[in-house]
Amino acid sequence: MTTKEYNNCVDNYADNIYRFVLKHIKNVDAAKDIVQETFAKVWVKRDGVDFSKARSYFFTTAHHTLIDLVRKEKYMDDEASIDKQYSQSPIKNLDLQTQLHEALDQLPEIQRTVVLLRDYEGYAYDEIGEITNLKESQVKVYIFRARKKLKEILVSIEAVLD
Repeated sequence: MTTKEYNNCVDNYADNIYRFVLKHIKNVDAAKDIVQETFAKVWVKRDGVDFSKARSYFFTTAHHTLIDLVRKEKYMDDEASIDKQYSQSPIKNLDLQTQLHEALDQLPEIQRTVVLLRDYEGYAYDEIGEITNLKESQVKVYIFRARKKLKEILVSIEAVLD
């Protein structure tokens, strides 16, 4: 990848990568750091990156950087306690987008990742598989399970609101 192609990728994908990361960790500063680190990692390896697959490569790098941060800072333990907290108390905010984000927070990390990549970022199943190192069939299963869980959560919210 040339410097011009790299800069083009930065312009085109920075916002999408930032949104993707921010939806996972809910920390603006950490999300900015991950985006910055992602672009730094790709810059170092830019000569080996095929420009036609750059979008997938950037998101894969961001995904792996995100996982490294989660493991490093032990957000996994916090996420499990948050899941228990949400399952015990219903979501009280009536704002639909907020409800959807809170429902997404209740999903396991891999399910949230594949749903965000598919439904928010518009990736195909095979591209999601490349990014997450999953088989296409696994991606489809995770998306199915995540959507089913989201439906259960959102229907239960609807029943509470009626």
